[in-house]
Amino acid sequence: MKNIIQGSIITTFRCNAKCHMCNIWKYPTKPSEEISPSLMEKLPDGLRINITGGEPTLRKDINDFFDILYPKSYLLELSTNGYNTDKIIELAEKYPNILIRVSIEGLPKINDSLRGLPDGFDRALRTVMGLKKTKCKNIGFSVVICDKNSQDLVKLHELCSYLGVELGNSVMHNSWYFHKFDNVEIDREKAVQMEKEFIESLLHSPRSSLKGKLKDYGRAYFNKSILKRLGGETSHYRPPCGAGEDFFFVDPWGNITPCNGSNEKWIMGNLKDASFDDIMDSNNAKTIMQKVKTCKKDCCFIVTERHDMVRKPWKPISWIAKNKLKLAFNIKTDFK
Repeated sequence: MKNIIQGSIITTFRCNAKCHMCNIWKYPTKPSEEISPSLMEKLPDGLRINITGGEPTLRKDINDFFDILYPKSYLLELSTNGYNTDKIIELAEKYPNILIRVSIEGLPKINDSLRGLPDGFDRALRTVMGLKKTKCKNIGFSVVICDKNSQDLVKLHELCSYLGVELGNSVMHNSWYFHKFDNVEIDREKAVQMEKEFIESLLHSPRSSLKGKLKDYGRAYFNKSILKRLGGETSHYRPPCGAGEDFFFVDPWGNITPCNGSNEKWIMGNLKDASFDDIMDSNNAKTIMQKVKTCKKDCCFIVTERHDMVRKPWKPISWIAKNKLKLAFNIKTDFK
């Protein structure tokens, strides 16, 4: 566990959205069976922790997670659909150094259709605008890219640049976590073309700050993997997986798993029964890690690529420089 950098806490499977790419909402957990905030004391200090769900702000005791994790985390993140605006702003006011990402799927029409949440974009935007008035500055949107929303990517980036907030992104997957195994891009040609335009928009970052531009360049590098995935490539498009070594997940029942991308849930142990160190050093964890090393899913998550970029900075730097030069001289690039 010496390499562990990040943990994701799936606080609940309850959700008020009905997203097209995720069926968590069909399998809600009962509040009585969900993990107790006190178990967070067992996690190591100094990690980047993402509090997620389902929709984590549906938990009445969500503040208790922040009370425990805020002082012990290197960075504490909240992933939310932004619907419960007052609760989210309350958290931001009390814990100003957290990172908040509000999930959307596109501009209003596409977002509300794909997320199945009436007035979802309106609520998400109101939440972000409210957060901008707080002392919490690491705020923004995040989007799950697929062929159904790819035409909105560039406009979303322009909107976020104008508002001065971040735009994180991932790509559609199938796994035990999402309770989905039939997600597939129907119009790959469209998705690939729109993704290329999105990468170009990131490399031409209109942001005013140098930090903002550099973040956009880094996201462009990550999106080259998403571009290959959207195009149908099934291997060699992203770094080796760091599941169980760089990061882990805790499900709503307290089970520790190496990742959220496998078809089956690989349980290393439960925080209710043992310490974090004992779970990660157990024979069961070693067996699970053998499954990780032979996994052929080739997921494309920022949690893997981020750590690879930090450890091997010459890779993103050289790719960014090469592609920015090509764009500057109008030389065609496939962003490979």
